[in-house]
Amino acid sequence: MSSSSTKDPSRSSIGSASSYLSNVSNFKIIESTLREGEQFANAFFTTEKKIEIAKALDEFGVEYLELTSPAASTQSYNDCKAIVGLGLKAKILTHVRCHMDDAKLAVQTGVDGLDVVIGTSSYLREFSHGKDMQYIIDTATEVINYVKGEGLEVRFSSEDSFRSDIVDLLNLYRAVDKLGVNRVGIADTVGCASPDQVAELVRTLRAIVSCDIECHFHNDTGCAIANAYAALQNGATHVDTSVLGIGERNGIPSLGGFIARMYAADKEYVKSKYNLHKLRDIENIVADAVGVSVPFNNYITGYCAFTHKAGIHAKAILNNPSTYEILRPEDFGMTRYVAIGHRLTGWNAVKNRVEQLGLPLTDADCKQITNKIKNLADIRPLSLDDVDKLLRKYGQAKEDNSHHAILENIDTPDQITEW
Repeated sequence: MSSSSTKDPSRSSIGSASSYLSNVSNFKIIESTLREGEQFANAFFTTEKKIEIAKALDEFGVEYLELTSPAASTQSYNDCKAIVGLGLKAKILTHVRCHMDDAKLAVQTGVDGLDVVIGTSSYLREFSHGKDMQYIIDTATEVINYVKGEGLEVRFSSEDSFRSDIVDLLNLYRAVDKLGVNRVGIADTVGCASPDQVAELVRTLRAIVSCDIECHFHNDTGCAIANAYAALQNGATHVDTSVLGIGERNGIPSLGGFIARMYAADKEYVKSKYNLHKLRDIENIVADAVGVSVPFNNYITGYCAFTHKAGIHAKAILNNPSTYEILRPEDFGMTRYVAIGHRLTGWNAVKNRVEQLGLPLTDADCKQITNKIKNLADIRPLSLDDVDKLLRKYGQAKEDNSHHAILENIDTPDQITEW
């Protein structure tokens, strides 16, 4: 049930999640930048950088931080202990193979829980670990009982779930659910699943286990965020994300992209849970650490995310931002920008800039200036500084009635730039 008491007219009324299974307004984020993100091609996080990222994500409000297995390296073990020692609000998890040696090492670091995983598809059983399903169930039982005996949270996940035999998969999940795991996990390890396939598997799984359901989706075919949303609609409770979506190959749902999707579904719930103004800072920290730029079309924080250009769009946005924005930039500490120095501009956008500059120009003036901007922008786009120079020059010329000559004497954008 939505946490919003009244219907927000800016939300979609088509295809809303209304199923009793839906957790769209009741989910938790397992933030895996410090585990999955370490598998990104460019990633190398020092201990200091890991601590900086962990603190930033904790301030944002994610419920869990997932760390690289302590068995990966000596430094991974030490980093795990260092982050546990920070005393963050988020629970600290580490991701380990379904193996007693890994589990025992992880417990020594003081984490709050273990995310245990083993491959279950025919591909991984033949070409990775070479074990049959009975071995997997027996080993899982041993590891889960050990972790539970240490008083820690435990999630058990199959790997390559969507290419695994469904009967084998469900038998495995039934077995570990009876052992009392906190969560079972499904993983679209190669990014092959579609939202309808996710919905079907999660619904089926929800009917046979009593524990929570975690989902891990890769983005090889562009469905990761849509799959995460479909999972929540059908009974999943936890979703794995990483900052900017970094991870193995094309990564997993980006934290920002997932937040955008969930904000569109239940704005008030998301605003109440997460410190949305922190998102841009987190992304800048991670982008700098892995040597990439935040994409121009990045969810929420990309420089085009709240930029409006077409004249019809600009007029509507200026009258009511909800006409062309499903996300409110102010809720994320962002601002919208109406681009006006181009051939598609409209006079309402120019008028808005005139009002921002406090210039005493009429609608007729704005329309004349708009026509000049369009003509000049056929040569090249004008910067905002160019537009402001033109508006101010025109406004000053009105005082002695020479404003028409200002427009008539300009043939190229470079003339304005040189003023």
